[in-house]
Amino acid sequence: MSQELTSGVLAGKRLILGVSGGIAAYKACDLASRLVKEGAQVTAVLTRGGRRFVTPHSFQALTGNPCLTAMFHRIRQGDSAYPHLDPVKNADLVVLAPATANLMARLAAGMADDVLTALCLSAACPIVVCPAMNVRMWEHPATQRNIRTLTGFGCRILGPATGRLACGEEGIGRMLEPADIVDGLHVLLSAPPDDGKHADPGARVRVRRRSARKRKPNKGDSSTT
Repeated sequence: MSQELTSGVLAGKRLILGVSGGIAAYKACDLASRLVKEGAQVTAVLTRGGRRFVTPHSFQALTGNPCLTAMFHRIRQGDSAYPHLDPVKNADLVVLAPATANLMARLAAGMADDVLTALCLSAACPIVVCPAMNVRMWEHPATQRNIRTLTGFGCRILGPATGRLACGEEGIGRMLEPADIVDGLHVLLSAPPDDGKHADPGARVRVRRRSARKRKPNKGDSSTT
């Protein structure tokens, strides 16, 4: 690994990457790969819904670490007896990408009904939420209330972006591209300790989206959330 990739703000950082059940889950594989290239130590955690879109084996191959999928499992020698507590004890950051409306609602309610929500509830490090959902789900008062609750808890919000969604609708709700999420994490982790981004609960991290290359649309092309 080059010196450039191992000397940045993410180098050596211990990250939990939480992946919930949305079509944007496939982007989390690219995100995991980018974080590892930046020198971060990444442990992926998949919800039951997330496993319907991507597999634990993909994240184990990309990160080199076991992928957590369940809070209760058969304990073998060497396994942690507390998979919902131990991974975040020394974590520097929890990144939820994609964060569905369902995941955000459960976090806002303080639920700990699976390994990912339990990890978030026990985390002492910053939690970064990268929303991904339909535009009408994003704009629903319940979702907006949950966002306010999560920012009140101290969560940082990255996105969502505006564009064509997987359902064919146009509007806000797309998960940020992995490169933009990495840029946002750089902004968050580079801020001085006395900066508002650290001091104020729920500071919204602003990221300048990278412009995509223009190409001629192929017949049958569809965008994803």
